[in-house]
Amino acid sequence: MTTAHDLTIVSLEVGSEYPVERGDLSLALAGAELVDLLDAGRVSLDGLRLRPASPSQSGDPLLDAAALLVAEEPAESVEDWLWRRGRGLAVEYLAAAGADDGGRRRSRWTVRRTADRPAPADPSARRKATERWSLGDPVLVGLAAAVGIRHESADQVADPEDDGIAAVLATVNDAVVELAAIRQRRSIEEAAFDNIWRGM
Repeated sequence: MTTAHDLTIVSLEVGSEYPVERGDLSLALAGAELVDLLDAGRVSLDGLRLRPASPSQSGDPLLDAAALLVAEEPAESVEDWLWRRGRGLAVEYLAAAGADDGGRRRSRWTVRRTADRPAPADPSARRKATERWSLGDPVLVGLAAAVGIRHESADQVADPEDDGIAAVLATVNDAVVELAAIRQRRSIEEAAFDNIWRGM
């Protein structure tokens, strides 16, 4: 299983103070894919720009689709690629985990385990992801932290040794912060619009 699959399982299994926003998770999943592509040598970084490196296949359809997207856009920035690839990506990974809600739109598109949502279908995948989480894997912990899931010993988790992977994690975090700002701005605009109508 890939880092993105592991992150999906962690988002479902690990408790957090606030529900995980689907948009945030989508950006983090795109970052997780990019980490695995870099680690496998299928993509390289030129500064913060992506370049295809190896045409090899992983056998995972979602990760292979991500690799093809990198090849489509020469020298696309990590940030631009996260936004493009991340669009709706959480739905695909939740479905692959057997834990999607059937595409029903819920309030604010949050991800939260409920009694009527099944746990991830593959027990071995769940075991692998939870073991990686319990060991404090810095990539998985870093991606989860970006979407608001905290590891119990996050302060002691070391940063990734690879500079490229560290750059991807930082860019994911920045993108999630930007998305939160967009949500807040829209909320303010909608409230102002409602107030105008009430005053008429």
